[in-house]
Amino acid sequence: MNILIVGANGQVAKQLVHKMKDEGKHNPIAMVRREDQIEQFNSIGVETRLIDLMDNQQTIEDGLNNIDSIVFSAGSGGHTGADQTMFIDLDGAVKVIEAAKSKNIKRFIMVSSFDTTRKAIEEAPESFRPYVIAKHYADIWLRGSGLDYTIVHPGKLENTPSTGKVNLAEQVELGSISREAVADVLLQVINNDNTIGKEFQIIDGDEDIIEAVQNY
Repeated sequence: MNILIVGANGQVAKQLVHKMKDEGKHNPIAMVRREDQIEQFNSIGVETRLIDLMDNQQTIEDGLNNIDSIVFSAGSGGHTGADQTMFIDLDGAVKVIEAAKSKNIKRFIMVSSFDTTRKAIEEAPESFRPYVIAKHYADIWLRGSGLDYTIVHPGKLENTPSTGKVNLAEQVELGSISREAVADVLLQVINNDNTIGKEFQIIDGDEDIIEAVQNY
């Protein structure tokens, strides 16, 4: 199965690409927005698609040929200004969702923010609020898209090794999670269709990742 990783140059997505390549069950295709990001993937035998989320709808749609599933892990991070956040985290996500529908790509896995509820918007610091708003509406759009979606809500991201264990539930107390652990969870979501139509929060914890995803 050809799986397009949107935002493949990001820290979580890059690890996911490597883990998928090592596992060998599916074929990761790295979507990047700059030519200087291509070689790092081509050098390990991973195909790339040069697509910018700022591109128009048709250009994005044209880039989705021969794709079976999508993992959306792109994001402005909330620190690039409200305009970029809306362009990437909201409009970019919606354009990819709509392109998937046009191409009849049913499976769509979204890496969201930890809490994208209306309450989270109201309680977010002013500088971070546009990011939560963007994620809130992108998640709503995906839920109503008719796609076979899973929405993953990671806690505070850390550059630490994965322990292979998480706390995974519809709601967990806010905590930290290794970026590598998020990639491990995404790999299991790809491999488990029981997560279709579901969403969950994840932090580092004490349950084996494979079992946590399989049992959710």
